[in-house]
Amino acid sequence: MFLSQYLKEFNYNLKLATPVILGMLGHTLVSFVDNIMVGQLGAAELAAVSLGNSFIFIAMSIGIGFSTAITPLVAEADSEKNFKKGKSVFKHGFFLCTVLGLGLFLLLLIAKPLMYIMDQPEEVVVLAIPYLDLVAFSLVPLIVFQAFKQFSDGLSLTKYPMYATIVANILNVVLNYLLIFGKFGFPQMGIVGAALGTLISRFVMLFFLWYILSKREKSRAYVTQIKFFKLKSRVLKKISNLGMPSAMQMFFEVA
Repeated sequence: MFLSQYLKEFNYNLKLATPVILGMLGHTLVSFVDNIMVGQLGAAELAAVSLGNSFIFIAMSIGIGFSTAITPLVAEADSEKNFKKGKSVFKHGFFLCTVLGLGLFLLLLIAKPLMYIMDQPEEVVVLAIPYLDLVAFSLVPLIVFQAFKQFSDGLSLTKYPMYATIVANILNVVLNYLLIFGKFGFPQMGIVGAALGTLISRFVMLFFLWYILSKREKSRAYVTQIKFFKLKSRVLKKISNLGMPSAMQMFFEVA
């Protein structure tokens, strides 16, 4: 009796956790694919992508860590059948993630001169800067996506972010092929093409997840008709107090 109950709970948790794991893996795969495909251009290009991504991973860890505060608060509201509370958590988390994404983008732009004091060849730095500019901007849709993802996880709708991540990774490979190497009439953009592919795929990932959630009965009312002009400092502070320690933990793990 105990074993059967344990297996039932284990299978349920596994069904919830597997999409979450695959979704997190998907963020890393984007950079991994960029490395593989850009590596075919030469050693300098590969080094430039790796240098740019070293900055991106640090910023991304902060954004992803912060967004995890949304999940338990949404899950708590959902267990209480309190729609108003759940939507408030999502709205405030969405706002904070948007601000954080923009802030991290600007911070990376300011940090670009650090590349010149990292004892890297000038050729590598020159290649890395335009790549970093575009991929840094892709942090905005990525971290906003995280707000939707963590909200979705809080409602136990873990498979939808996974679908969005899979779509983004497939699109990234296709765009990389077209834009890095200039196939089928597209311009040959090299390392900038890889960055542009990442940027486009992350915007598509965000809108794809929003579209799915807006069509599902359980989540539709949460993600539509959001009134950002009605924000409460108490809720902003609560999410920030939960999110910042997680953000710092992930930051120190990655950095």
